[in-house]
Amino acid sequence: VVVAPPKEEIVTYVEEDAEFPGGYAEMMRFFQKNMKYPELAVQAGIQGKASLRFVVDKEGSISDVRVVKGVPNCPECDKEAIRVVRSMPKWKPGKVGGKAVKSYYNMPVTFKLQ
Repeated sequence: VVVAPPKEEIVTYVEEDAEFPGGYAEMMRFFQKNMKYPELAVQAGIQGKASLRFVVDKEGSISDVRVVKGVPNCPECDKEAIRVVRSMPKWKPGKVGGKAVKSYYNMPVTFKLQ
């Protein structure tokens, strides 16, 4: 009989949030440098905010990136936000009781024309 290892719980509320290396300001810089505004959205003048949710594991790897609320009329914007999140370097994991845990992270991504 093969016994599967218990599925690791994903913590919703942590004492210390998972964090992009260098903090929030570095994360914003990463987005500015790596995000490409979808051409269709530029032509149509589409702006808005996407809300993403993903998992940061104990090692800081990102997985299960999902759009919770997308940019209205712009699936290309949502796809681009997912692409950039997936390309991020490893994060500092969230912590509970001083120990690294697998946790959810919610992130707004704003698409704003200059």
